Amino acid sequence: MEVQAKAKWVRTSPRKVRLVARTLRNLPVSEALVACSFMPKAAARDVAKVIRSAQANAENNFNLVKDDLVIKDIRVEPGPMLKRGQPRAMGRLFSIFKRTSHITAIVEDRPGVARRRTAALPRAPQPTSRPAPTPAAAAAARAAAAIEPATTESDERVAPARPKKAKAESKAPVSKTPAEGKKTEAKKPDVKKTEAKKKDDGKKDTKEKKSK
Repeated sequence: MEVQAKAKWVRTSPRKVRLVARTLRNLPVSEALVACSFMPKAAARDVAKVIRSAQANAENNFNLVKDDLVIKDIRVEPGPMLKRGQPRAMGRLFSIFKRTSHITAIVEDRPGVARRRTAALPRAPQPTSRPAPTPAAAAAARAAAAIEPATTESDERVAPARPKKAKAESKAPVSKTPAEGKKTEAKKPDVKKTEAKKKDDGKKDTKEKKSK
């Protein structure tokens, strides 16, 4: 059964109303009203009023169940146009047309066709949430903590000391054998002899030059 409601001389252009009417066809009345409440268009308010009026007519005049009502069609026709003007340069008149529209909402009874919202599914347990410990578990944890020896952070972090190597061994003087000591002592007089020969040779050269 079809029930309709009309709204005439609505001060909105038909083009703006048709943009809203296209999105609401073949929707249940309850969902269409919710959609109108969230639309950012001003024409959605006028369309919602007409839909509510059609719903009230079907419920009160024809005893129909409002949950089974579906919007069959929303017609938008142009109404009378108010002509106004705005003065412009050089004495000209800029025409302003204030348009109106007639809105007709047709509601139909379709039992069992209206979409029902399904029940929300149960949520999965959150991984971060932890169940609260029971009193018995809390008492058992306290008893275990009392039995175990208490440890501090310093005991856990301190590492065992490593044995230090004796530095005296590396710094100990190297002992020389008696044979090596004799060799070094024997080499020293040779050096002195060579130095003395050089001095004597220099003196002889100077004496020869003077004699000549």
